[in-house]
Amino acid sequence: MKNLTRRQFALAALLACSVLPASVMAQTPAKPKVALVMKSLANEFFLNMENGAREHQKAHASQYDLIANGIKDEQDTANQIKIVEQMIVSKVNALVIAPADSKALVPVVKKAIDAGIIVVNIDNKLDDAALKEKGISVPFVGPDNRKGAKLAGDYLGKQLKKGDKVAIIEGVSTTVNAQQRTLGFQDAMKEAGANVVTVQSGQWEIDQGNKVAASILNAHPDIKAILAGNDNMALGAVAAIRASGKAGKVLLVGYDNINAIKPMLKDGRVLATVDQFASQQAVNGIEIALKAVTEKKSQSSLGGIVETKVALITK
Repeated sequence: MKNLTRRQFALAALLACSVLPASVMAQTPAKPKVALVMKSLANEFFLNMENGAREHQKAHASQYDLIANGIKDEQDTANQIKIVEQMIVSKVNALVIAPADSKALVPVVKKAIDAGIIVVNIDNKLDDAALKEKGISVPFVGPDNRKGAKLAGDYLGKQLKKGDKVAIIEGVSTTVNAQQRTLGFQDAMKEAGANVVTVQSGQWEIDQGNKVAASILNAHPDIKAILAGNDNMALGAVAAIRASGKAGKVLLVGYDNINAIKPMLKDGRVLATVDQFASQQAVNGIEIALKAVTEKKSQSSLGGIVETKVALITK
């Protein structure tokens, strides 16, 4: 009888241990993981984007975890694809991407969507035809680049005379934002009656922008202005204009409003730039992705364009 009581006691103790409060038994659900994949972090624009995203995550640390990545230069498309593949393996819940190439990133974006990852496109729009071919819908959060570039072009146009020769330094030509900015510059120059004598790619980079600007100044010694698709290329063009002895004679506009361009706006080496608010673009993309994840929305239910603001910045 004594042994039976002990067994009963042991059984009761075991049962008591197994019946835990619901708050203990329930597992805290893991926070969503959001991956922000950008272009070159050598470009101050994308550092601003990353900083904005990290500040947002810090302020909402209980809501999500952030993984931020970028590539070494603007043309490193293969490595950006690898980063997205790594995020798929890491089982992130959402991917917010500024693609280095509007078409080349579409297949790996589809792979992410097929893996159940919510994808939001920022900064540079993925190619519509390529998305349609893959049968996927990806919302775009970003500015109207054509409109933004026209703001800078219109401001420049007021300083030009009809028939003046100008040149455009374009970003990576396979990106939609580069193409749209070139169109915006061309719209403005047409209205001003200026003559666009050449459009050449500076690959978004300072060094390449410098080389292209130097070549343009050599080939067209009577050129009156250069319109650069981003401030990095404008920085390179500033050096080329100075080296050619044409400082103050060749006008220059850029795009992005990075900190490095501000002293040049102040002293007139750069006439104007366009702010497209990099940090806010990232935050907008993250918030849309998080809402889709928490509300368990499907990728196919997302789509369309969320246009973000642009502003002309002058001296």
